[in-house]
Amino acid sequence: MFTGIVEELGTVAAVDGRGGGARLRLEARQVTEGATEGCSIAVNGVCLTAVSPTRESFAADLAPETLRRSNLGDLKPGHRVNLERPLAANGRLDGHIVQGHVDATGEFLGLDTAGGEHWWLRIGVPDEIERLLVYKGSIAIDGISLTVASIEGRVLSVTIIPHTYRLTNLHTRRPGDRVNLECDILAKYVDKLLRRVERPAGLSLEKLAELGY
Repeated sequence: MFTGIVEELGTVAAVDGRGGGARLRLEARQVTEGATEGCSIAVNGVCLTAVSPTRESFAADLAPETLRRSNLGDLKPGHRVNLERPLAANGRLDGHIVQGHVDATGEFLGLDTAGGEHWWLRIGVPDEIERLLVYKGSIAIDGISLTVASIEGRVLSVTIIPHTYRLTNLHTRRPGDRVNLECDILAKYVDKLLRRVERPAGLSLEKLAELGY
């Protein structure tokens, strides 16, 4: 489990195609400290298994599903990525519960100044996750734990503080870029429970009229 608090900006060193998947190699220093073969590291909010870790880099294999579901397939050497290690059992949940399982990708629409060093981030979201977003709820964008500040149609907006702007890859984004979106796990469970509520069998407007309603 992750918290959406980005620890480090890594750099893509290489992307090698492997059948329908790929192998990604990343340069990093902080998240590789103590890293072992098979440990988990979130890359742009996607939980990946680290292989061949060194003090300054690690690699990860990307399955075809990962390439389809996330923006990792868009990565090229030199791109900056958000990195986070899993939450330790005795750690603080400073962000929110992030599983590293991307629900969809959104479109980066703009990052406009909001006064001082603060920013207003706008993301176009697909219909499939719109119902899971609520005002003041949590969402992970490229692995960053953020609070929903506005929802207007299919446009999600959040405020970005100076610390987040400096220490994540948001300042490298351009309009049209794809960003990874993971909705709050609590919203997913509530949505599923509500969808399982079924109407009584055989109940119809005609039946209600017969019963005097």
